[in-house]
Amino acid sequence: MENNTYTAADYKNGSPVRWCPGCGDHAILNSLHKAMATVGVDPAKTAVISGIGCSSRLPYYMNTYGFHTIHGRAAAIATGFKVANPEMTVWQISGDGDGLAIGGNHFIHAVRRNIDINILLFNNKIYGLTKGQYSPTSDRGFVSKSSPYGTTEDPFVPAELVFGARGNFFARSIDVELQISQEILVAAARHRGTSVCEILQNCVIFNNGIHNYITDREFRAERTIHLVHGEKMLFGKDKEKGLVRDGFLLKAVTVGQDGYTIDDVLVHDAHTQSNFLHQQLAMMDGYDLPLAIGVIRDVEAPTYDEGVSTQIEEVRAKKGFDTLRSMILAGETWEVK
Repeated sequence: MENNTYTAADYKNGSPVRWCPGCGDHAILNSLHKAMATVGVDPAKTAVISGIGCSSRLPYYMNTYGFHTIHGRAAAIATGFKVANPEMTVWQISGDGDGLAIGGNHFIHAVRRNIDINILLFNNKIYGLTKGQYSPTSDRGFVSKSSPYGTTEDPFVPAELVFGARGNFFARSIDVELQISQEILVAAARHRGTSVCEILQNCVIFNNGIHNYITDREFRAERTIHLVHGEKMLFGKDKEKGLVRDGFLLKAVTVGQDGYTIDDVLVHDAHTQSNFLHQQLAMMDGYDLPLAIGVIRDVEAPTYDEGVSTQIEEVRAKKGFDTLRSMILAGETWEVK
């Protein structure tokens, strides 16, 4: 349901946006402003918390509470903020370096705990702010300033980390897909628990064109699939292709060929508790199978912050503690003279 209380302008603070011209971060910021207006949470009840990196400048451009923290610690600070202020809506902004390298441990435990925060992971497969070193998501063999002969390691796949940490919400978009970005950000905001939105973003200076194999208009429709809950998994310029089961795996087919009909094409169920198919969809990479964008998994589960709040109230009621001081003085005490 659309909100009529706020507009995108209500979430902008008027500060000049200092990202490189053409940087994908501009599009993501625009999508976030519009998504917030759709959801309609009061800017005064919203906090945007970031780590370090180009993407982490985003709080400066928000008419909300904001906290530009330290490298890799955005998830830890967002966790503490949400538990202490459960009435607030919390957005965490991290890049692939900030969120998955120095911040990797905080990332997986935020997901595991299912804290009610929204994590936006900007993935450009490079360290942009520090001038072009390879990141945890850079592909094997990637040549950069810190790997002049190519990396000799395999990258993290953010979706795989989310599912490994038993995540309940994962979505993906591309910076140039503004409508889909807004769609997943709205869904993330409405989800109770940790939501992770990976947005593939282009760094025009240090990694320009890294996502061209899927973002180029010439073949984007063939190499991506927009998943929508309750709808057939179709893709292609004319939606003539679909995903079907092939044993335990997925297979892309052309509807009407080789005996496959529209009835064989799978229907996306983002809300099923089992994450088996969700993982398979999230791991498609745009080569043998199309890259999945949209909301891939959206399942309700108990949240950490609500659990802590409930526990505090139960202990207060049972023990009679109102404050930390009353708790300390509730036991045996004595005076020292």
